[in-house]
Amino acid sequence: MSLMVIGTGFGRTGTDSMREALTMLGFGPCHHMSEVMTHGEQKRLWRALARGEAPDWARLFAGYKSCVDWPSAYYWRELIEAYPQARVILTWRSPESWWESFEKTILPAIAGSTDQESLGIALVAKQVFGGRPQDRAHAIAVYRDNVEAVLSTVPAERLLVHKLGDGWAPLCAHLGAPVPDEPYPSRNSTREFRTALSL
Repeated sequence: MSLMVIGTGFGRTGTDSMREALTMLGFGPCHHMSEVMTHGEQKRLWRALARGEAPDWARLFAGYKSCVDWPSAYYWRELIEAYPQARVILTWRSPESWWESFEKTILPAIAGSTDQESLGIALVAKQVFGGRPQDRAHAIAVYRDNVEAVLSTVPAERLLVHKLGDGWAPLCAHLGAPVPDEPYPSRNSTREFRTALSL
């Protein structure tokens, strides 16, 4: 099994809903930060990668057909080269609305962590945001830069920009999949994220 879909969007751009949607369309299991948080081997492998070890993509994604969210989204440049047949999806929302959600969810989780090896600190805070995740202007600039990099790097015929609220039609057209009868998933709201984090 190799990756068939690669997500390039930051956390809090509808990645958990996309994870569920891809699974419903037959592109699961889908790798997401939640997989790292619940599987010890995943945590070990991704932490090693964040420390600078050489990637073994086949091992990191063993058993997965797709990936969205951090940590994989940070490595999208390498992944689109490693899996040239995979379709690419950029989950997107306006930079300002992304920050509002990020500030209420992931940022407090990073601030509350004392584990310097955690991916929230070692990868998201330090590598994605250069050690300044709490700096609104800087974080939004990083978000915008990632969007621009994806748009300028991934061939248009390989890429879908999926905005919050777009639903099934563009996703299914991009993947050549029939539209399900069920509603498009809506998962991991700010309230749900905070509830899960407090468990």
